[in-house]
Amino acid sequence: MKSQPIYLDNAATTPLDDEVLTAMLPFMKETFGNPSSTYSVGRMSRMGVEAARKKVAQLLGVTPMSIFFTSGGTESNNTAISSAIRDLGCTHIITSPIEHHAVLHTAEYYSRINRAPLSLVALTNDGEVNYEDLENQLKELSFSDHKPLVSLMHANNEIGALLDLVRVGRLCKQYNAIFHSDCVQTVGHYPLNLLESGVHFISAAGHKFHGPKGIGILYVHPDLQIQPLIYGGGQERNVRAGTENVYGIVGFAKALELAMNDYAQDSKYITNLKVYMKQGLMKAIPGVSFNSPENSLYTVLSVCFPKSPDSGSLLLELDMAGVCVSGGSACSSGDDSASHVIKALGKSDNCNTIRFSFSKYNTIEEIDNVITILQGILQLHLV
Repeated sequence: MKSQPIYLDNAATTPLDDEVLTAMLPFMKETFGNPSSTYSVGRMSRMGVEAARKKVAQLLGVTPMSIFFTSGGTESNNTAISSAIRDLGCTHIITSPIEHHAVLHTAEYYSRINRAPLSLVALTNDGEVNYEDLENQLKELSFSDHKPLVSLMHANNEIGALLDLVRVGRLCKQYNAIFHSDCVQTVGHYPLNLLESGVHFISAAGHKFHGPKGIGILYVHPDLQIQPLIYGGGQERNVRAGTENVYGIVGFAKALELAMNDYAQDSKYITNLKVYMKQGLMKAIPGVSFNSPENSLYTVLSVCFPKSPDSGSLLLELDMAGVCVSGGSACSSGDDSASHVIKALGKSDNCNTIRFSFSKYNTIEEIDNVITILQGILQLHLV
């Protein structure tokens, strides 16, 4: 019987938690009604949606009316940027060169059609935001007629570089900017109080923390009024048309509840896995280095393996050996060129990057096996 693969690509997606599936099943079978229907089966579905909204809001430190359910992080990012430009009067976009393409491509599009200038904040050598440059850009815009939108991710999905949400929130408040943060890699992995952080919008996706795919949230600060990105019905208080993904919504809330209840033990365990792998690679692989900053997302370790004539096939060879990892964002995996994040860091020419990302289901034994497999593959490249 073929053994199960070693799955170390949890930044791309995570396996569904059994308790989450159990919570979802009644809304797949018995409680199947359309939540917009007024009869009993529909009302039961509506109760499931609103109970989930209340739970998510409680866990994120906000009011239920500020949580909108979407199809995932990409839709939420698109909605936030569209709303800031179209509804809130933002006329200049500040983002970074290492954002997810759901932000970068959307920002580029709205900058082009609305003729809103787009500028990129400088990064440190580790891929972290240069806060001095961000403040200088905001200060310069404060002397013009432009109202800025700042869109910066809380944790980079490829290297794990973290953003100081509170610091950026204060800067945006000081300079009258709208602040959106892609929190797809951090909701479910850190306790967050969104009201205290100063964000106006955040995006999240359930499948990043052992919830179902196809469900996400958009947080909208209660002081803001926005129009839909998707039209067609009055769902989600006229902000997001379309019949609600009821069992997905229930699953999102349950997954977030479990993640926050177990945060202390899970984050410690996963951090230990990451540290163990980093130390093991340093001992086993000559010339290995790391793209992830020292203070980075505890679930992600981006590793730079020395290039050799045959090292370009490393991902494929790991897959053939039963190891599931990636070179960067799963959303760009069809592109054979180097990741835009690694290019922005200036490492694409001398680095064969592999992203390892961990979950509570991974083990030390798996890490040992992967390091042994890597040693074997890389030694063959040197022959």
